[in-house]
Amino acid sequence: MSDLKFAAIGINHAHIYGQVDCLKTAGAQFVAFHAVEDDLATAFGAKFPEARRVADPKEILEDAGIAVIVTAAIPADRAAISIAAMRHGKDVLSDKPGMTTFAQLDEIKRVQKETGRIYGVMYSEHFEVRATVEAGNRIAQGAIGKVINTVGLGPHAIRNNQRPDWFFERARYGGILTDIASHQFEQFLFFSGAMDAQVVSASVANRAHPDRPGLQDVGDVHLKTDTTSGYIRVDWFTPAGLPTWGDGRLTILGTEGYIELRKYIDIAGHPGGDHLFIVNAEGPRHIDCSTTELPFGPQFLDDVRNRTETAMPQERCFNAMKLALTAQQLAERGTEWAP
Repeated sequence: MSDLKFAAIGINHAHIYGQVDCLKTAGAQFVAFHAVEDDLATAFGAKFPEARRVADPKEILEDAGIAVIVTAAIPADRAAISIAAMRHGKDVLSDKPGMTTFAQLDEIKRVQKETGRIYGVMYSEHFEVRATVEAGNRIAQGAIGKVINTVGLGPHAIRNNQRPDWFFERARYGGILTDIASHQFEQFLFFSGAMDAQVVSASVANRAHPDRPGLQDVGDVHLKTDTTSGYIRVDWFTPAGLPTWGDGRLTILGTEGYIELRKYIDIAGHPGGDHLFIVNAEGPRHIDCSTTELPFGPQFLDDVRNRTETAMPQERCFNAMKLALTAQQLAERGTEWAP
C-alpha cells in the first residue's frame, strides 16, 4: 500500500503543514484539500502543489481511493469533519484539540466504535519533537527508573496581529486547557504509562488582555494517577525577545534520576532545539536529539494498513482530550463565562 492516499479538510491552523509533511514523509500521497479561505488555500497550495483544491468536501469524502483525512479546521469544527470522515470509511488524523465539548467527544467515540475507523490526534509536541521521542526511548531503557512525576510547560507567543478572530472566541477555540494543554495531558499519560488520570485542580485566567475577553492567556492543572503526579502550565506570554514561538519544557522525575527537555530552545545555551538533559547514577549529561527518528508517521500508516494501534492507543488518544475538557470545565466553574 505504498500508494496510500490522504486529503485535508480544513486548514485553519498552521499545524496542518506538519500533519501533511508527517504522512508524506512516511510514504503516503497527498492528493486533495478543501479550504473555504482563499488566502489560506493559496499559501497551502503553493507548498503542496501535488494536491488539488476541491470546492466541496463531499468530493473528498466520497472518493473511495482516499484512506485518511487530516484536519486542522477551526477547533470547534474538527469533530464534525472527523465524524463525517469516519462515516465515509476514512481514518482520521486531527490537529489538537480534536474537539471542544464533551458532546463532541462522546459522538466521536460512538462513531469510531460503530465504524471501526482509526481516530488519531496529532499531539505534535510529542510525536513531532525528537527530544520527547528520545525521552520515551531512554525511559523505556530504564534510564531514570520508574516515573513518578512530570512538569509540562507550554508557553506560546500570541502575536495578536497574526491571529484570526476565532482564536479569541472561547466557544470556537475551546479554552486554553482544552486547546494547547492537550499536548501536556497526552505526554503525562504516555510517560506515566497510564491510559487515564484524575484532574485534582485547574485554573484559567485572562491576566493581560482585557481587550480580548474571550481569551484565556494562562492556565494550569494538577493531576495524578495511582503511581504518578503531574503539573501543567500553559500560557500566551512568550517574550518578544525569544527567537522562537515558545520555550516548551518537560521535566520527568524518576526513582533513579530525572530528565529535562528543552524542546525548542536552550536559552543562553546550546544552539538549536531538541535538547535532552539527563541526571542519573552516571552523572549529568546533555544529549542532542536532532537525529532521533520520529516513528509516528510510519506507525500511523501501518495502523491504517493493518488495523492496529501502534502509533497511539485509541484509549489514550480519547482520554488525553477527556482530561483536557475536564480540566477546562473545572477551571471555569464559578467564572462569568458560560457556554
